[in-house]
Amino acid sequence: MSVLFCCEAIQPFRPKRLTHEDKFTSFMKWGNFPKASSTATTGGENDQESLDLAELEPPYAVQLVCQINYGPLESKRYFIPVEGKDEAFVEVSEEDLVKANFQKLNSYKNFRCEAHNKFFELNLYQKDPVNLHHWRANLARPAGSIDL
Repeated sequence: MSVLFCCEAIQPFRPKRLTHEDKFTSFMKWGNFPKASSTATTGGENDQESLDLAELEPPYAVQLVCQINYGPLESKRYFIPVEGKDEAFVEVSEEDLVKANFQKLNSYKNFRCEAHNKFFELNLYQKDPVNLHHWRANLARPAGSIDL
């Protein structure tokens, strides 16, 4: 078990209202200090404790990046919302998100703790996101394979 945030004094850094604001708000409400979490997927020998993201079908995932302000990265952790559990979010591994085909959205929030000189970044991931701004659904797909 490890604590998500260093203390209660974290503040938004250059806050903006986003389209996915409710997802960030629910994660921050759940993750208030002194919330601790352990990874739900263990892999290896204890596969019975492993979560199947295809079975759970989470609508999104949140990446929590912690680093020293203008310094080295301390951790990258991933969380999915789970209904019907006593917790609103469960920690999963990066491998689980890759297997479930989650991709990073261009939606993030930053937080800072001046007391501990820490910086926190929250990023959103979704399964098979479609960028409505661009005419191609997936930039990895070659333009020659698209019938117009």
